[in-house]
Amino acid sequence: MRVALLSREYPPDVYGGAGVHVEYLARELAKLVEVQVHCFGAPRPPGPPGSPEVLAHPTWDALEGSGRHLGALRTIATDLSIAAGVEGAELAHSHTWYANLAGHLAKLLYGIPHVVSVHSLEPLRPWKVEQLGGGYHVSRWCEQTALEAADRVIAVSAGMAADILSVYPAVDPDRVQVIYNGIDTEQYQPDHGTDVLEAYGVDPDRPSVIFVGRITRQKGVPHLLDAALALDPAAQLVLCAGAPDTPELGREVAAKVDRIRQERGGIVWIEKMLEKREVIQLLTSATVFACPSVYEPLGIVNLEAMACETAVVATATGGIPEVVVNGETGLLVPFESDGAGGARDPDRFAADIAERLNSVLADPTLAQRMGKAGRRRAVEQFSWSAIAAETAALYAGLT
Repeated sequence: MRVALLSREYPPDVYGGAGVHVEYLARELAKLVEVQVHCFGAPRPPGPPGSPEVLAHPTWDALEGSGRHLGALRTIATDLSIAAGVEGAELAHSHTWYANLAGHLAKLLYGIPHVVSVHSLEPLRPWKVEQLGGGYHVSRWCEQTALEAADRVIAVSAGMAADILSVYPAVDPDRVQVIYNGIDTEQYQPDHGTDVLEAYGVDPDRPSVIFVGRITRQKGVPHLLDAALALDPAAQLVLCAGAPDTPELGREVAAKVDRIRQERGGIVWIEKMLEKREVIQLLTSATVFACPSVYEPLGIVNLEAMACETAVVATATGGIPEVVVNGETGLLVPFESDGAGGARDPDRFAADIAERLNSVLADPTLAQRMGKAGRRRAVEQFSWSAIAAETAALYAGLT
């Protein structure tokens, strides 16, 4: 079977969970079916033997400009190129709204099944209008059009499946299947070295809370920074966060970091994309990983922390409770949405984050026990080989 896997992101240009998903899924699927990856951007170098073929599609030069809405139009233009390049495939499998329209067009053009993996839902991320302007309404249209017409819709968690049917009631529940995100536990495993810590000024002998992710409303960074003011003063906060969605959000986060430096100290802010090896060592060294997301269909980064034997404190939202077992692999923080992409009671939410982080920081034995349990769960429940097998079986049922 010839499968076209469609994604905006593909190594080395991976910046989010969906890109991580496609990277590892493509690697494992290539052992089971013939895979051709179509992605955005510059040409990719050939991978090692057995790797999928990768075709990159550049942005249309005629749409260059600074308007926020132009990003959505450039995406559609790239999707047209991908749809043309998919000819000859027996099935198209798209990931995120960036590639959904390409998959939908391939279905219409070539009469092939279209599978959509849903890693998030545009109507549940209203803050993106800050980033995309009117392009946000275009992104919603691309997503809705593809999901309602898709032959199968893969949800990365049961919570995500419920959201899909709530947001898009025209989608037939029988076409929705849950297949989790995964983790490569051979790659993500504890690294007790200290060279990375020393390079970034992290004290290996001091308890620490770590965050790894983009500066976006979805990831809840401002809430974590508010919580940091109430953290045990003995603990350091390691903030691995860069590339803010908007200049306004970037300034808000910078102001909160400055306040922490003035009132509390003990914060290390790494404002760049880190290499995987660096992330693994930083996660391993931390006492606890913080995931303050206000929206998270699953949260691969929680699996990454768990695989590194690090306890997790995370928001009880979306698919996170399906990954983080409260009291066993970490602690969950209650969350109530305000309906507009934020917390209904931000002060309470920040206080609850701080309380749970402090309870783990205060008990190193508990943190270690949760970390060990987290790795066991990652190894036993979230392997990429099993996820690829489920995905290939879904394909077989459509062709």
